[in-house]
Amino acid sequence: MRHSIIAFCTFFAALAATACSPRAEPPATAGVTTRSGSAPRAEVVAPLFPALEAKLSGWEGMGPSGTPEHRAKLEALAAVIREQRLAGHEAQLVFVCTHNSRRSQMAQLLMAAAARRAGLSGVTTFSAGTERTAFNPRAVAALRRAGLAVETTAAGDNPRYTVRLGDGGPALSAFSKRLDDPESPKAGFVAVMTCSQADAACPFVPGADRRIAIPYDDPKVADGTPEETARYDERVEQIGRDMMWVARAAAKQTH
Repeated sequence: MRHSIIAFCTFFAALAATACSPRAEPPATAGVTTRSGSAPRAEVVAPLFPALEAKLSGWEGMGPSGTPEHRAKLEALAAVIREQRLAGHEAQLVFVCTHNSRRSQMAQLLMAAAARRAGLSGVTTFSAGTERTAFNPRAVAALRRAGLAVETTAAGDNPRYTVRLGDGGPALSAFSKRLDDPESPKAGFVAVMTCSQADAACPFVPGADRRIAIPYDDPKVADGTPEETARYDERVEQIGRDMMWVARAAAKQTH
């Protein structure tokens, strides 16, 4: 598998010259806006679902997870969000893992929820992988347990989901995709590597302004075991804690 990942990254790197086109406006799926030429301002946002609000509140009270080294990477992510917003740019965050199946999907959706709770405008979240597989149903179920409304809109080998964070505000689209998918940004984004395998195989992500490695353990190891549900909930909680901390830190730095 590692050879296929490296081959993909090598091929994708060859496209860097064409991929690095001028910054395009991102799709309006994150529920945030930006003001050209000035730092985005906090805006009135739709409330979150009560269950999701309660989860995020609890996670915020717990603080970020991990070692000092891990927390330093979270600080780096908050700093780059601040930097891009103060420059008047949309902060486009692309969370990357090998299969775009579990951790990167969790991070994309939980960061979107955390940004809304923190009043952090000017942030758009995406996820992608070095391979295209499917948004794992166990990860989908764990996010539903955390309070997100995840609806299947297209079945098949790679189902598509519509995700809502509250009764108001735009929905997000979720499905497994590669970095070169048409819906992924092509330039000016921040690549956040959420698994060690993709981090090692793709030291260069074409089009990315910044690349930050924030790896998480794969809950897949518990698939089919009595610990499965607990392991997935644990990973959602860990990522949720971290994204809530990043969103709050970035919001404080720019208000």
